[in-house]
Amino acid sequence: MASRGIKDQVAIIGMGCTNFGEHWDKSVDDMLIEAAHAAYESAGIKQDDLDAYWFGTLGSAVSGLALSRALKIDYKPVTRVENMCATGSEAFRNAAYAVASGAYDMVMAIGVEKLKDNGMSGLVGAPLPSDGTESTLTAPASFSLLAPAYADKYGVDRDEMKEVMARIAWKNHYNGARNPRAQFQKEVSMDKIKSAPLIAGDLGIYDCSGVSDGSAAAILCRAEDAHKYTDNPLYVKALSFTAGPAAGPIDSDYDYTTFHEVSACAADAYAQAGVTDPRAEIAMAEVHDCFTPTELVLMEDLGFAERGMGWKEVLAGTYDLDGELPVNPDGGLKSFGHPIGASGLRMLFECWLQLRKQAPADRQIKSVTEGGKTLGMTHNLGGAPGECVSFASIVGSELG
Repeated sequence: MASRGIKDQVAIIGMGCTNFGEHWDKSVDDMLIEAAHAAYESAGIKQDDLDAYWFGTLGSAVSGLALSRALKIDYKPVTRVENMCATGSEAFRNAAYAVASGAYDMVMAIGVEKLKDNGMSGLVGAPLPSDGTESTLTAPASFSLLAPAYADKYGVDRDEMKEVMARIAWKNHYNGARNPRAQFQKEVSMDKIKSAPLIAGDLGIYDCSGVSDGSAAAILCRAEDAHKYTDNPLYVKALSFTAGPAAGPIDSDYDYTTFHEVSACAADAYAQAGVTDPRAEIAMAEVHDCFTPTELVLMEDLGFAERGMGWKEVLAGTYDLDGELPVNPDGGLKSFGHPIGASGLRMLFECWLQLRKQAPADRQIKSVTEGGKTLGMTHNLGGAPGECVSFASIVGSELG
Protein backbone atom coordinates (compact mmCIF):
# COMPACT_ATOMS: atom_id res chain seq x y z
CA MET A 1 0.00 0.00 0.00
CA ALA A 2 1.31 3.44 -0.86
CA SER A 3 -0.07 6.97 -0.87
CA ARG A 4 1.54 10.33 -1.50
CA GLY A 5 0.05 11.94 1.57
CA ILE A 6 -0.30 15.64 2.33
CA LYS A 7 2.47 16.13 4.87
CA ASP A 8 2.69 19.73 6.14
CA GLN A 9 0.13 21.03 3.65
CA VAL A 10 -2.74 21.43 6.13
CA ALA A 11 -2.87 22.84 9.66
CA ILE A 12 -5.27 22.64 12.57
CA ILE A 13 -5.83 26.15 13.91
CA GLY A 14 -8.63 25.60 16.40
CA MET A 15 -10.48 22.83 18.20
CA GLY A 16 -13.44 22.38 20.50
CA CYS A 17 -14.70 19.45 22.54
CA THR A 18 -17.67 19.06 24.86
CA ASN A 19 -17.63 17.03 28.02
CA PHE A 20 -18.49 13.41 27.23
CA GLY A 21 -21.08 11.62 29.33
CA GLU A 22 -24.78 11.23 29.95
CA HIS A 23 -26.19 14.48 28.63
CA TRP A 24 -29.87 13.98 29.32
CA ASP A 25 -30.37 17.75 29.22
CA LYS A 26 -28.65 18.33 25.85
CA SER A 27 -29.76 17.57 22.32
CA VAL A 28 -27.59 16.76 19.32
CA ASP A 29 -28.00 20.39 18.27
CA ASP A 30 -26.87 21.64 21.67
CA MET A 31 -23.67 19.59 21.54
CA LEU A 32 -22.87 20.57 17.96
CA ILE A 33 -23.30 24.24 18.79
CA GLU A 34 -21.08 23.94 21.87
CA ALA A 35 -18.25 22.13 20.06
CA ALA A 36 -18.41 24.36 16.98
CA HIS A 37 -18.37 27.63 18.88
CA ALA A 38 -15.51 26.43 21.10
CA ALA A 39 -13.56 25.71 17.91
CA TYR A 40 -14.40 29.15 16.47
CA GLU A 41 -13.18 30.81 19.66
CA SER A 42 -10.04 28.68 19.71
CA ALA A 43 -9.16 29.71 16.15
CA GLY A 44 -10.25 33.31 16.57
CA ILE A 45 -12.62 33.15 13.60
CA LYS A 46 -16.28 33.58 12.81
CA GLN A 47 -18.55 30.96 11.29
CA ASP A 48 -18.79 32.98 8.08
CA ASP A 49 -15.03 32.50 7.56
CA LEU A 50 -15.55 28.80 6.85
CA ASP A 51 -15.95 27.54 3.30
CA ALA A 52 -17.26 24.02 3.93
CA TYR A 53 -18.02 21.42 6.60
CA TRP A 54 -17.57 17.68 7.04
CA PHE A 55 -19.96 16.24 9.60
CA GLY A 56 -19.57 12.78 11.13
CA THR A 57 -22.24 10.78 12.92
CA LEU A 58 -23.01 7.08 12.89
CA GLY A 59 -26.69 7.20 13.75
CA SER A 60 -27.67 10.43 15.51
CA ALA A 61 -28.60 12.36 12.36
CA VAL A 62 -28.98 12.06 8.61
CA SER A 63 -27.61 14.39 5.91
CA GLY A 64 -25.77 17.68 6.18
CA LEU A 65 -29.01 19.40 7.15
CA ALA A 66 -28.56 18.19 10.73
CA LEU A 67 -25.50 20.42 11.04
CA SER A 68 -26.63 23.35 8.89
CA ARG A 69 -29.90 23.53 10.80
CA ALA A 70 -28.18 23.48 14.21
CA LEU A 71 -25.50 26.06 13.29
CA LYS A 72 -27.71 28.10 10.95
CA ILE A 73 -25.17 27.79 8.14
CA ASP A 74 -25.93 30.03 5.19
CA TYR A 75 -25.88 27.97 2.01
CA LYS A 76 -22.48 26.29 2.17
CA PRO A 77 -21.53 22.68 1.50
CA VAL A 78 -22.04 20.29 4.42
CA THR A 79 -21.06 16.66 3.81
CA ARG A 80 -22.27 14.04 6.26
CA VAL A 81 -19.89 11.06 6.51
CA GLU A 82 -19.98 7.68 8.26
CA ASN A 83 -17.35 4.99 8.61
CA MET A 84 -18.33 2.98 11.68
CA CYS A 85 -16.34 3.88 14.81
CA ALA A 86 -13.85 5.82 12.68
CA THR A 87 -16.55 8.29 11.60
CA GLY A 88 -15.08 11.35 13.34
CA SER A 89 -11.66 10.61 11.89
CA GLU A 90 -13.19 10.18 8.45
CA ALA A 91 -14.74 13.64 8.70
CA PHE A 92 -11.31 15.05 9.55
CA ARG A 93 -9.57 13.14 6.75
CA ASN A 94 -11.97 14.39 4.09
CA ALA A 95 -11.83 17.95 5.36
CA ALA A 96 -8.03 17.92 5.31
CA TYR A 97 -7.91 16.58 1.76
CA ALA A 98 -10.34 19.28 0.63
CA VAL A 99 -7.99 21.99 1.91
CA ALA A 100 -4.90 20.28 0.50
CA SER A 101 -6.57 20.04 -2.91
CA GLY A 102 -6.96 23.80 -3.03
CA ALA A 103 -10.73 23.59 -3.24
CA TYR A 104 -11.26 25.48 0.03
CA ASP A 105 -9.24 27.82 2.23
CA MET A 106 -10.75 27.00 5.62
CA VAL A 107 -13.06 24.18 6.67
CA MET A 108 -14.51 22.45 9.71
CA ALA A 109 -14.57 18.78 10.64
CA ILE A 110 -17.12 18.04 13.34
CA GLY A 111 -18.61 14.90 14.84
CA VAL A 112 -21.37 14.08 17.27
CA GLU A 113 -23.22 11.15 18.77
CA LYS A 114 -26.03 10.86 21.28
CA LEU A 115 -26.26 7.35 22.66
CA LYS A 116 -27.61 7.62 26.17
CA ASP A 117 -31.31 8.38 25.70
CA ASN A 118 -32.16 6.57 22.49
CA GLY A 119 -33.60 3.46 24.12
CA MET A 120 -30.72 1.23 23.02
CA SER A 121 -28.01 -0.54 24.96
CA GLY A 122 -24.58 -0.14 23.38
CA LEU A 123 -23.90 1.41 20.00
CA VAL A 124 -26.52 2.69 17.60
CA GLY A 125 -27.07 1.25 14.17
CA ALA A 126 -29.95 0.21 11.97
CA PRO A 127 -29.94 -3.44 10.81
CA LEU A 128 -28.95 -3.76 7.18
CA PRO A 129 -30.83 -5.88 4.66
CA SER A 130 -29.37 -9.39 4.48
CA ASP A 131 -30.20 -13.03 3.91
CA GLY A 132 -30.00 -13.72 7.64
CA THR A 133 -26.84 -15.82 7.56
CA GLU A 134 -24.35 -13.23 8.83
CA SER A 135 -22.76 -13.37 12.29
CA THR A 136 -24.84 -12.03 15.16
CA LEU A 137 -22.03 -11.71 17.71
CA THR A 138 -22.18 -8.62 19.90
CA ALA A 139 -19.15 -6.31 20.02
CA PRO A 140 -18.07 -7.60 23.47
CA ALA A 141 -18.37 -11.19 22.27
CA SER A 142 -16.29 -10.52 19.15
CA PHE A 143 -13.51 -8.67 20.96
CA SER A 144 -13.48 -11.15 23.84
CA LEU A 145 -11.82 -13.59 21.43
CA LEU A 146 -8.63 -11.50 21.40
CA ALA A 147 -7.40 -12.18 24.94
CA PRO A 148 -7.47 -16.00 24.95
CA ALA A 149 -6.01 -16.13 21.44
CA TYR A 150 -3.16 -13.82 22.44
CA ALA A 151 -2.52 -15.76 25.64
CA ASP A 152 -2.44 -19.10 23.82
CA LYS A 153 -0.12 -17.88 21.09
CA TYR A 154 2.41 -16.22 23.38
CA GLY A 155 2.22 -18.49 26.43
CA VAL A 156 0.60 -16.06 28.85
CA ASP A 157 -1.43 -17.84 31.51
CA ARG A 158 -5.03 -16.80 32.09
CA ASP A 159 -4.47 -15.09 35.45
CA GLU A 160 -1.56 -13.07 34.08
CA MET A 161 -3.61 -12.10 31.05
CA LYS A 162 -6.34 -10.85 33.37
CA GLU A 163 -3.69 -8.77 35.15
CA VAL A 164 -2.60 -7.25 31.82
CA MET A 165 -6.17 -6.34 30.86
CA ALA A 166 -6.81 -4.85 34.30
CA ARG A 167 -3.60 -2.83 34.07
CA ILE A 168 -4.80 -1.23 30.84
CA ALA A 169 -8.17 -0.36 32.39
CA TRP A 170 -6.44 0.96 35.54
CA LYS A 171 -4.17 3.20 33.43
CA ASN A 172 -6.99 4.68 31.42
CA HIS A 173 -9.11 5.36 34.50
CA TYR A 174 -6.08 6.96 36.17
CA ASN A 175 -5.71 9.28 33.16
CA GLY A 176 -9.44 9.97 32.95
CA ALA A 177 -9.50 10.98 36.61
CA ARG A 178 -7.28 13.90 35.59
CA ASN A 179 -9.49 14.97 32.68
CA PRO A 180 -12.39 17.32 33.46
CA ARG A 181 -14.09 16.43 30.16
CA ALA A 182 -14.05 12.65 30.68
CA GLN A 183 -17.16 10.56 31.26
CA PHE A 184 -15.50 8.64 34.11
CA GLN A 185 -13.30 10.79 36.33
CA LYS A 186 -12.42 8.37 39.11
CA GLU A 187 -9.51 6.03 39.58
CA VAL A 188 -10.45 2.36 39.94
CA SER A 189 -8.34 -0.15 41.86
CA MET A 190 -6.85 -3.21 40.21
CA ASP A 191 -8.75 -5.48 42.60
CA LYS A 192 -12.08 -3.88 41.73
CA ILE A 193 -11.36 -4.17 38.02
CA LYS A 194 -10.40 -7.84 38.23
CA SER A 195 -13.39 -8.79 40.38
CA ALA A 196 -16.02 -6.99 38.26
CA PRO A 197 -18.89 -8.99 36.73
CA LEU A 198 -18.11 -10.60 33.39
CA ILE A 199 -19.73 -9.38 30.17
CA ALA A 200 -18.36 -11.80 27.56
CA GLY A 201 -15.59 -14.37 27.91
CA ASP A 202 -12.98 -12.87 30.23
CA LEU A 203 -14.15 -9.30 29.58
CA GLY A 204 -15.47 -7.64 32.72
CA ILE A 205 -17.36 -4.38 33.04
CA TYR A 206 -14.14 -2.39 33.36
CA ASP A 207 -12.71 -3.94 30.21
CA CYS A 208 -15.37 -2.21 28.10
CA SER A 209 -15.40 1.42 26.95
CA GLY A 210 -18.07 3.84 28.02
CA VAL A 211 -21.12 4.64 25.91
CA SER A 212 -21.69 8.37 25.96
CA ASP A 213 -22.92 11.57 24.35
CA GLY A 214 -20.56 14.23 23.02
CA SER A 215 -19.22 16.32 20.18
CA ALA A 216 -15.82 17.56 18.98
CA ALA A 217 -14.70 19.84 16.16
CA ALA A 218 -11.57 21.03 14.35
CA ILE A 219 -10.84 24.04 12.12
CA LEU A 220 -8.36 23.43 9.28
CA CYS A 221 -6.63 25.72 6.80
CA ARG A 222 -3.61 25.71 4.50
CA ALA A 223 -0.37 25.37 6.43
CA GLU A 224 1.04 28.60 5.00
CA ASP A 225 -1.94 30.52 6.40
CA ALA A 226 -1.94 28.96 9.87
CA HIS A 227 0.03 31.68 11.65
CA LYS A 228 -2.56 34.26 10.65
CA TYR A 229 -4.80 32.65 13.25
CA THR A 230 -2.59 31.06 15.92
CA ASP A 231 1.00 31.07 17.09
CA ASN A 232 1.02 27.33 17.63
CA PRO A 233 -0.93 25.33 15.04
CA LEU A 234 -0.68 21.60 14.55
CA TYR A 235 0.37 20.31 11.14
CA VAL A 236 -1.06 17.21 9.50
CA LYS A 237 1.79 14.79 8.84
CA ALA A 238 -0.15 11.70 7.77
CA LEU A 239 -3.68 10.45 7.19
CA SER A 240 -4.22 6.79 6.39
CA PHE A 241 -7.36 4.70 6.05
CA THR A 242 -7.72 1.01 5.21
CA ALA A 243 -10.61 -1.38 4.77
CA GLY A 244 -9.90 -5.09 4.55
CA PRO A 245 -11.60 -8.00 2.78
CA ALA A 246 -13.48 -8.89 6.01
CA ALA A 247 -12.40 -12.51 5.67
CA GLY A 248 -11.20 -13.02 9.23
CA PRO A 249 -14.22 -14.85 10.63
CA ILE A 250 -14.12 -17.41 7.79
CA ASP A 251 -10.33 -17.58 7.38
CA SER A 252 -8.80 -20.54 9.18
CA ASP A 253 -5.42 -18.75 9.21
CA TYR A 254 -6.71 -15.72 11.10
CA ASP A 255 -5.73 -16.16 14.75
CA TYR A 256 -7.27 -13.10 16.48
CA THR A 257 -3.92 -11.71 17.67
CA THR A 258 -3.70 -8.87 15.15
CA PHE A 259 -5.77 -6.49 13.06
CA HIS A 260 -4.27 -6.70 9.58
CA GLU A 261 -6.07 -3.49 8.63
CA VAL A 262 -4.32 -1.64 11.46
CA SER A 263 -0.86 -2.91 10.56
CA ALA A 264 -1.30 -1.80 6.95
CA CYS A 265 -2.80 1.53 7.98
CA ALA A 266 0.01 2.28 10.45
CA ALA A 267 2.74 1.39 7.94
CA ASP A 268 1.21 3.78 5.42
CA ALA A 269 0.90 6.58 7.99
CA TYR A 270 4.52 6.20 9.07
CA ALA A 271 5.68 6.27 5.46
CA GLN A 272 3.71 9.47 4.79
CA ALA A 273 5.12 11.15 7.90
CA GLY A 274 8.67 9.88 7.48
CA VAL A 275 8.56 8.07 10.82
CA THR A 276 10.97 5.13 10.98
CA ASP A 277 10.90 4.35 14.72
CA PRO A 278 7.42 5.15 16.03
CA ARG A 279 8.11 4.17 19.62
CA ALA A 280 11.05 6.56 19.79
CA GLU A 281 9.70 9.39 17.64
CA ILE A 282 6.07 9.71 18.77
CA ALA A 283 5.36 11.60 21.98
CA MET A 284 1.88 10.21 22.60
CA ALA A 285 -0.82 8.08 21.00
CA GLU A 286 -4.59 8.03 21.26
CA VAL A 287 -5.76 4.55 20.26
CA HIS A 288 -9.07 2.78 19.90
CA ASP A 289 -9.34 1.00 23.25
CA CYS A 290 -12.93 -0.16 22.80
CA PHE A 291 -11.96 -3.14 24.99
CA THR A 292 -8.79 -3.65 26.99
CA PRO A 293 -7.40 -6.52 24.87
CA THR A 294 -7.90 -4.32 21.81
CA GLU A 295 -5.42 -1.81 23.21
CA LEU A 296 -2.95 -4.64 23.91
CA VAL A 297 -3.08 -5.94 20.34
CA LEU A 298 -2.85 -2.40 18.97
CA MET A 299 0.44 -1.81 20.78
CA GLU A 300 1.98 -4.45 18.55
CA ASP A 301 0.10 -3.59 15.35
CA LEU A 302 1.16 0.06 15.67
CA GLY A 303 4.79 -0.86 16.23
CA PHE A 304 4.94 0.22 19.88
CA ALA A 305 6.01 -3.29 20.98
CA GLU A 306 7.52 -6.38 19.43
CA ARG A 307 5.14 -9.23 18.62
CA GLY A 308 4.34 -11.20 21.74
CA MET A 309 5.92 -8.56 24.00
CA GLY A 310 3.11 -6.04 24.35
CA TRP A 311 1.78 -7.63 27.52
CA LYS A 312 5.15 -7.21 29.23
CA GLU A 313 5.32 -3.57 28.17
CA VAL A 314 1.86 -2.97 29.65
CA LEU A 315 2.90 -4.43 33.01
CA ALA A 316 6.16 -2.45 32.92
CA GLY A 317 4.26 0.84 32.61
CA THR A 318 5.64 1.73 29.18
CA TYR A 319 2.31 3.28 28.12
CA ASP A 320 1.52 5.04 31.41
CA LEU A 321 1.20 8.81 31.63
CA ASP A 322 4.78 9.00 32.88
CA GLY A 323 5.98 6.09 30.75
CA GLU A 324 8.19 5.95 27.68
CA LEU A 325 5.23 6.32 25.29
CA PRO A 326 2.00 7.52 26.93
CA VAL A 327 -1.07 5.93 25.35
CA ASN A 328 -4.53 7.44 25.85
CA PRO A 329 -3.38 10.20 28.21
CA ASP A 330 -6.91 11.62 28.22
CA GLY A 331 -8.44 8.34 29.40
CA GLY A 332 -9.21 6.88 25.99
CA LEU A 333 -12.54 5.42 24.96
CA LYS A 334 -12.44 3.50 28.22
CA SER A 335 -12.66 6.56 30.47
CA PHE A 336 -13.33 9.59 28.24
CA GLY A 337 -16.22 7.76 26.57
CA HIS A 338 -17.14 6.82 23.03
CA PRO A 339 -19.77 8.94 21.25
CA ILE A 340 -18.94 7.34 17.94
CA GLY A 341 -19.05 10.27 15.54
CA ALA A 342 -16.98 12.44 17.89
CA SER A 343 -14.33 9.99 19.13
CA GLY A 344 -11.74 10.44 16.37
CA LEU A 345 -11.86 14.22 16.71
CA ARG A 346 -11.69 13.91 20.51
CA MET A 347 -8.41 12.01 20.06
CA LEU A 348 -7.05 14.86 17.95
CA PHE A 349 -8.21 17.29 20.63
CA GLU A 350 -5.85 15.61 23.11
CA CYS A 351 -3.00 15.99 20.63
CA TRP A 352 -4.03 19.64 20.30
CA LEU A 353 -3.65 20.11 24.06
CA GLN A 354 -0.57 17.97 24.63
CA LEU A 355 1.61 19.01 21.69
CA ARG A 356 0.87 22.69 22.34
CA LYS A 357 1.73 22.21 26.05
CA GLN A 358 -1.77 23.18 27.14
CA ALA A 359 -2.92 19.97 28.83
CA PRO A 360 -3.69 20.13 32.57
CA ALA A 361 -0.45 20.13 34.55
CA ASP A 362 -1.08 16.72 36.11
CA ARG A 363 -1.65 15.20 32.66
CA GLN A 364 0.91 17.06 30.55
CA ILE A 365 3.38 14.68 28.91
CA LYS A 366 6.99 15.35 29.88
CA SER A 367 8.46 14.09 26.61
CA VAL A 368 6.80 17.15 25.02
CA THR A 369 7.66 19.75 27.66
CA GLU A 370 11.11 18.40 28.52
CA GLY A 371 12.07 15.85 25.87
CA GLY A 372 11.38 17.92 22.79
CA LYS A 373 9.10 15.42 21.05
CA THR A 374 6.64 17.03 18.64
CA LEU A 375 4.52 14.22 17.12
CA GLY A 376 1.23 12.69 18.20
CA MET A 377 -0.72 9.79 16.72
CA THR A 378 -4.42 8.95 16.69
CA HIS A 379 -5.97 5.64 15.74
CA ASN A 380 -9.53 4.40 15.21
CA LEU A 381 -10.95 1.12 14.10
CA GLY A 382 -14.52 0.18 13.28
CA GLY A 383 -16.00 -3.27 12.98
CA ALA A 384 -14.68 -6.42 14.61
CA PRO A 385 -11.51 -8.53 14.67
CA GLY A 386 -10.83 -9.82 11.19
CA GLU A 387 -13.34 -7.50 9.54
CA CYS A 388 -12.73 -3.84 10.25
CA VAL A 389 -11.76 -0.44 8.93
CA SER A 390 -8.78 1.40 10.38
CA PHE A 391 -7.66 5.03 10.51
CA ALA A 392 -4.36 6.51 11.63
CA SER A 393 -3.20 10.11 11.74
CA ILE A 394 0.06 11.73 12.73
CA VAL A 395 0.12 15.41 13.63
CA GLY A 396 2.97 17.61 14.79
CA SER A 397 3.69 21.01 16.29
CA GLU A 398 6.52 21.81 13.89
CA LEU A 399 6.95 21.85 10.12
CA GLY A 400 9.40 19.43 8.55
